[in-house]
Order: sequence, then structure tokens, then C-alpha cells
Amino acid sequence: MDNHENAPLNSATGWPRRSVLKAGAVAVGVGLLGRFADARAAGLSASDYQAMDAWAMSQAIRSGELSAEDLLAATLARYNEVNPRVNAVNMLHEAYARAMLAQRRAAGTLNQGALAGVPLLIKDLNTSLQGTVTSNGSRMFKDSPPATRTSTLISRYEQAGAVPFGKTTCPEFGLTTTTESLAWGQTHNPWNLAMSAGGSSGGAAAAVAAGIVPVAHATDGGGSIRIPASYCGLVGLKPSRYRTPSGPLHFEGWFGASVGNVVSRTVRDTALFLDVGQGHEAGSAYWSPPLVRPYVQELQREPGKLRVAVVRQSLTGAPLEPAIAATLEQTIKQLLALGHEIDELTLGVDPRQLFGAHGTVIGTAVRTLIHDREQVLGRAATAQDLEKITLVNLERSKGTSGEDLYRARQSFENIGATMEQHFERYDVILSPVTGSLTPKLGLLSLDQPWDSYAHNAMGSAGFTVLANVSGQPAISLPLGQSDNGLPVGMMFTARLGGEDVLLRLASQLEQAHPWAARRAAL
Repeated sequence: MDNHENAPLNSATGWPRRSVLKAGAVAVGVGLLGRFADARAAGLSASDYQAMDAWAMSQAIRSGELSAEDLLAATLARYNEVNPRVNAVNMLHEAYARAMLAQRRAAGTLNQGALAGVPLLIKDLNTSLQGTVTSNGSRMFKDSPPATRTSTLISRYEQAGAVPFGKTTCPEFGLTTTTESLAWGQTHNPWNLAMSAGGSSGGAAAAVAAGIVPVAHATDGGGSIRIPASYCGLVGLKPSRYRTPSGPLHFEGWFGASVGNVVSRTVRDTALFLDVGQGHEAGSAYWSPPLVRPYVQELQREPGKLRVAVVRQSLTGAPLEPAIAATLEQTIKQLLALGHEIDELTLGVDPRQLFGAHGTVIGTAVRTLIHDREQVLGRAATAQDLEKITLVNLERSKGTSGEDLYRARQSFENIGATMEQHFERYDVILSPVTGSLTPKLGLLSLDQPWDSYAHNAMGSAGFTVLANVSGQPAISLPLGQSDNGLPVGMMFTARLGGEDVLLRLASQLEQAHPWAARRAAL
């Protein structure tokens, strides 16, 4: 075992000074560091900017080889170049970012922190940035008053040196697996602009895939990190329930089914942001205990021989499209070649209980959010405020009783216990992220009749919702591609608190199957 757990750490950041990964695709960003002294005089080039992941950016900022102002300028240049085509960023907060950099320069802290100078986009859903509006992808919330506080997770990124400069698109209230809304329009997949970028963190995924940022904040309540990551060829980790904070206003989302993290191009960026973001927040009754060492150090440890269970059947019963089935087989062969054991698994989860409980919780949460807004507006929501599928969900949720909600919470616990039993036999469960390839824009929009929406959605979330209800961590990795060039992700799920296992395996697969240099040809 290549064990470097005692590698020297940077005292300010708590992560290794040297590069963690050996993959050549990742090393390209580190190899650029020596050129930044010249680049500062002429401005950071677009190619150099896009070659860096967040890790390389923070290294360059902290070493003084690149200024945070030059990095922000390069970020905004890429935003101006590609965002009109992909529509990933719906709100630009440039003044906020520049004021933050000026304050840090005045305080002498501009080059400090594990995320020093890293540009950051925030998902426009249930996440606040002080002084700015959160629209939740809805016309009903576009004119909401600016937030008076910043969400705890975003504050942790800021305290580590990240620079928020805008927000990313999402569907209304995150209710579908595409990113299209009447409030902000359609977000396009950078790999094919006629296709969806996924949802509900499609704006975040499109922004990363388009090279606007190397990492973007995202949330996942039913697959909303993993599905866009799969569709856009990225790494997307949904952490364990309560691994990252959801406050300060609410300490859990959807009874813990919804959690925050990021989408990224590299495994080490995912580990880095998880290290910065994780941990208990004051006032919360919930938390997932941290590991004894940072997650970035886990990337230096071999995963060992893992017992991998393969799940082929979607809980919705939707068949696998050929490119997804082929990628699953290729992934199994790769795992066997790496020395892991493979077995077949039937989950033994009742889909009606799973989707029923999930739907009850989401419907009640959205109804509460809308009622709160109605109180502020002094009127009831109308068809001019909400999209067609949202209105259907709102009407259906009106019949939910307190007993229904309590039983849904019990179902979460029962399904979680069932899943944990599988991890007594297996280290990791492998499955597709979705049963279908990236859909065309319009097919999963909330602005359509219920019957057509329900039919089109069958193949999108049949694998991902389970980990949200049961609480386990799950990661999407870009391990395949369709004949027409669309990315295909595979999902790995581990026991509660098993992010270390997932990250070690993801690092091993990234070295065996480098993906960071494979980019959408915008």
C-alpha cells in the first residue's frame, strides 16, 4: 500500500504541499505554475486558465506566482465568452467579488487559505450570499429581498479563500433532472448545446464543463449533483447525510435527503472542497463525524482490494440504454483489472416506499416554501408564479397529513438501515447514474403536462434517489462516452461516512482512466 498519511502539511491549510495525484491530466495544471510570473504582466491566457483545477489555482495564488485579481479577470473573460451560449450563470456578483478581494488585500490575507483566490459559483437554490437574491429558479422568488446572511457552507469556502462571483441556474425549486425554467430559460450542455446539462445542479455542471470555473457549488436531493456530473463529464460527490452544513436558517434539507457539495473536473478538487466544507455547525442537532485525516490525504492511499456489488436494475424499471450498459461492463472489467472483487446485488428496496416517502417530503417542503412566500406577498400563488409541474405537486401535497410526513421519515430510516446491511458484505455498490443518456432540452421541463413529464422522467432518477433517502455517500465518475460523444457517468455508493473509500477508489480510477483533459469543444 502506498501510504503517505504522514506527508508534510501546509500549516495554514492542513493539506499536503506536494501534488496528490500522479495522473498526467491533472499534472498539467501544476506544470503551468512556473509560467505565471510572465502571465501576470500580460494577463492569464484562456488556455492556461482552463488547464488549471482549483488545487493548482490556490497553489499559484499562495505562492505569489498568480494574483487573485488576474485570476478573477480570467474567470470573467471566460464567462463573457461562453455563458451566452450555455446560460449556466444567471446572476453575476462581480462587485461582491471585487470588494472581497480588496478587503483581503487590505487585511494582508489575499494569499491565504486552502482555496486562496479560487473563483466560485453558487447554486441559486436554498443557498444565500449576503446582499444578493436567491430566486430558487422561480418567477415567484426573482424579486425576493437580498439575503442578510450567507449560508454556512459558502462562508466556509470564503473563509478558506474562495471568491464567489455569481450564481448558477437551476429548475424551479430543484424539482427536475434538467435545468430549464420560465424564470431563467434553458441551460445547455457544453458537449452538445441541444442537450440538457442535467438537474437540478445543471448550471453548476455546465459552468464547470464550459471552463468558466474548475469547481462549482451544487446540491443533491435526488441526484442533483450526480446526474449533471454524469451528463457533463464531471466528478460529482453527494456526501453522507449531514456531512456538510445546511444552515444557518435550516439545519437539514428535505429531512437530510438534500445535501450540499460541489461538481468538479478532478477528484482532488472534490476532496479539497469536502475538507473545507464538512463539519458540524453551531445549533445543528445533526452531524457526520469527521475522519482522522483530511480527505486529500486519502487520495494518496491505495483503496486495497474492494468488494464491489453491481446493481444493474433501476428502481423505476427503466431499461439501460446501450451506451450506459456498455460503460457499466467496461467499468466492471476495469475494476477486475485493478484487483477488486465483483458480485451481483439485488437491493431489496420497495420502490413505492422509496419514491412515496421522497415525494411526500419534497412536496411538503416546497408547499411550505411557497406558503412562506405567499405570506410575504400577501396573495396566493398563481399560474404566472409557478410552472405546470410545480402546480401539480403543490396540489397533490395539500392532502399530506402529519401522519403521512411522520411515516415518510420512518421510511427514510428503514431504507437507510436496509442499505447499511448491504455494506456488511460489500465495500462499494456500483451502478449507472442514470438509465438513459443526456436528454434533449424540453423533455424534462416543468412547463409541460404531467403525463408527458412522468413518462420522460422514468430513466433519469431511478438509481440516484436511493442514496438521498438512505443517506449514504455516492459519487458519479466520468467513465464512458456514447457513440455521439456524450459523457456517461458511473455511480459508486459506500456506507454512511464512507467518503474516504469513494475518494480512494475515484483517485485510482482517475489515474487508470484520466478524464480531466477531455473537454467539451465549445
